[in-house]
Amino acid sequence: MNPNSVITKAMNFAAQKHADQRRKGAKQEPYFNHVAEVAWLLAEHTGGQDAELIAAGLLHDTIEDTATTHAELVREFGQNIADIVMEVSDDKSLPKQERKRLQVEHAPHKSDKARLVKIADKTANLRAILESPPDGWGEERKREYFIWAKAVVDGCRGLNQGLEDGFDTLYKRGMSAFTPKI
Repeated sequence: MNPNSVITKAMNFAAQKHADQRRKGAKQEPYFNHVAEVAWLLAEHTGGQDAELIAAGLLHDTIEDTATTHAELVREFGQNIADIVMEVSDDKSLPKQERKRLQVEHAPHKSDKARLVKIADKTANLRAILESPPDGWGEERKREYFIWAKAVVDGCRGLNQGLEDGFDTLYKRGMSAFTPKI
């Protein structure tokens, strides 16, 4: 499959899988906006040269947040893309705190492409919290999320300075906004 076809197929697949989902933020934007932003960040910071990576960015939440299976992704997009998505998917049978702990612990051991997807995902999440935070999230909860996201990203560093700098800029902005002033 040519690179443009795999990206547009992944875009269509993700749009269909996430069609009924909304972001948790006050704006309640379509969930697809999140996966599109992750894919854009990956394309922007890698020169758009890796169609598998961009497709994985579009698909990164399909196993975790929809009824999509790894086997379905293999059939539709091939082993490489399916494996990247699987690498970045949490096991939803585990308690939330355990999933978060495992993301930090496993981040340094992921493949390079999975680590890039993680950085882009956390960057998009920080932006969403800054621009349209979930209802009921106070300053402390936002701050805790930022600290946790940084711990995940710190385990993914060393692959793409531009992507890392983008994360760091949002992290600093959030920490400045969410840290109590003395």
